[in-house]
Amino acid sequence: MTTANNDVPVLMGLTTTEAPFIEQRKAAGELYIQQPYELYTEENHAAWAALYSRMAPRWERYANQHFMRGIDSLCLDPRRVPRLDDVNKFLNPLTGFTAKAVAGYVPAFLFFDCLRNRAFPTTITIRRGDKLDYLPEPDIFHDIAGHVPMHTDKAFADTLVRFGDLAHLAAEIAQSIKDPEKQVKKVESIIKAMARFFWFTIEFGLMKESSGMKVYGSGLLSSYGELAHCVESPDVQRFPIQLEWVINQYFEIDHYQPLLFWVDSFDHLFSLVGELEQWMKDGKLDNVSPGEPLVNEADLKSFIAAEFDSKSVD
Repeated sequence: MTTANNDVPVLMGLTTTEAPFIEQRKAAGELYIQQPYELYTEENHAAWAALYSRMAPRWERYANQHFMRGIDSLCLDPRRVPRLDDVNKFLNPLTGFTAKAVAGYVPAFLFFDCLRNRAFPTTITIRRGDKLDYLPEPDIFHDIAGHVPMHTDKAFADTLVRFGDLAHLAAEIAQSIKDPEKQVKKVESIIKAMARFFWFTIEFGLMKESSGMKVYGSGLLSSYGELAHCVESPDVQRFPIQLEWVINQYFEIDHYQPLLFWVDSFDHLFSLVGELEQWMKDGKLDNVSPGEPLVNEADLKSFIAAEFDSKSVD
């Protein structure tokens, strides 16, 4: 909310990168916030409606069966930006997960700790209506229409929780190292390995079903162009997932992905997180290949300075 020259309040909305409400919360040092639903403008709702209407037919064709059941379970309104309280009324009884509004970037350990506590950090802004195709940062469509339907599936939800537990192990390992230089080197490598695994599974994963190759990765499920491209294009390499390959494979975020991996099931994915945990204990994540993603200072500090008595995210 701001004022025009005649001092009449002007509603600014919750448009990504253009939301005064978000900037105010960040300036106040707030990370977990309430969704101010009254701030959404008709332009914001129109952007949601446009995104949803064009994605629905592609979900029917390319999304995995668990996602389609999840979309039905959440009862999302295709015409209006969802209220997180309404989403959680349908989501929480199924798997214990909730969508939790955040004001911006969540450092890596805190993000994974949220998953451990069955809370999903959720962006509340929505992209501009004239920028529907690509947005480098997440928005509420990516988070709610891309991620959250998968959280209605018990096996997938349990995998996220196990991944959150893995972050706690990484933080414990980090804090056990007394030499600062060795600590930073090892933790950067572990975070890089975890980020790559998350990227090639939770964000950009494929699943081989009896009906053919389907999509479960949320980055794909929220992208109109890439959802079809990732399944049909001959330019995309698709391989059965191999842990040693995934943790050493760099990725870039500003173009369609040329390399993707598929799993057989979410039980398969759950077992891979268990394997990743054992590799972490055995030191196999201590020196993964260089390259993207870069590990920023906030992510690094979030592991090194992590506290382990926060079993809830209030």
